[in-house]
Amino acid sequence: MWGRIRALIRKELLAVLRDRRSRLVLIGPPLIQLLVFSFAATLDVTNVSIGILNRDAGRWGTELVQRIDGAPTFSRIVPVHAVQEVDALIDTRAVIAVVHVGPEFSRDVEAGRPARFQVILDGRRSNAAQIVQGYLARIADSLSTDIEVRRHGAAAAEAIVERHWFNPNLDYQWFTVPSLIGVIALLISLVVTSQSVARERELGTFDQLLVSPLRVHEILIGKTVPPLLIGLFHATVFVLAAALVFQVPLLGSLALLYASLVIYLASIIGVGLFISALAQTQQQAFLGAFLFTAPAVLLSGFASPIDNMPDWLQTLTMANPLRHFLVIVRGIFLKDLPAAEVLANALPLMVIAAITLGASAWLFTRRLE
Repeated sequence: MWGRIRALIRKELLAVLRDRRSRLVLIGPPLIQLLVFSFAATLDVTNVSIGILNRDAGRWGTELVQRIDGAPTFSRIVPVHAVQEVDALIDTRAVIAVVHVGPEFSRDVEAGRPARFQVILDGRRSNAAQIVQGYLARIADSLSTDIEVRRHGAAAAEAIVERHWFNPNLDYQWFTVPSLIGVIALLISLVVTSQSVARERELGTFDQLLVSPLRVHEILIGKTVPPLLIGLFHATVFVLAAALVFQVPLLGSLALLYASLVIYLASIIGVGLFISALAQTQQQAFLGAFLFTAPAVLLSGFASPIDNMPDWLQTLTMANPLRHFLVIVRGIFLKDLPAAEVLANALPLMVIAAITLGASAWLFTRRLE
């Protein structure tokens, strides 16, 4: 039995590695995605332009403008000379926000009254606008604290000291790069697996495979191991890149990471085999893989928190293998996730793998009838 399985595994690996286009797909896109996503996939808002309409001739209006100008977040400050210019700046996306300081700002500060300024934000970029609003609110809070210190001649009795666990400097690459291990493994393993049976159908060799001495479980093993090895290879490259190139700390157990990675890849390969068993052509298999990949990434917590989704959608994400693996890989990298927590998130992956591989075996058996 093992001799037949080894022969099928060898055939599958040669079918992928001998094809020039397959080699390009396996090597080029993952490296490009590593470089692009690592630097582009960030929730930080930097290098944005902001307009300032300062109608206050006093000290504190000027102080507020100078603090905004000195913030590293804002790459360009656009002076606004009249209220009528605000609409054009926002409409043309020349700035993401305009700060309007009224003529009574400094007078209100000196009189001890609440001093207000207006922030006009571009709602078309809602996420970035909210972050910019937070930056401006922190600048205003800092100015307010300094005013109180000047007025009373002593530092404030209370102060908030921020401390960020697991990512002290809030480096977005510590969040993004480990997540890419799961995302790229999903893309590569799913594409390779989904094309496997569909390619044999187009070449006319799938029926020969079914009437060969190979049993259904042997075919499944032979079709599962090659994409598993390819997925482990790519994951290893990304783990090395995360630790050595991007300096992401690997605090947890490497053995737990690879054990969970094998289970995760098995669940993805089960989905790929199911798609491949249903598809009649490689084009159909590719479209099926795409239809699964896009929702899987969006509903994984990679781009937006799962807690922000509706309750029914949060329940639906439980069937998403990437959702569970991202918890494992981020936890192992950044906070030395305990083995019990790793197992708790690996159990859903085992269930998904058992269901998808079982469904694929059932479809292969139907072909034999």
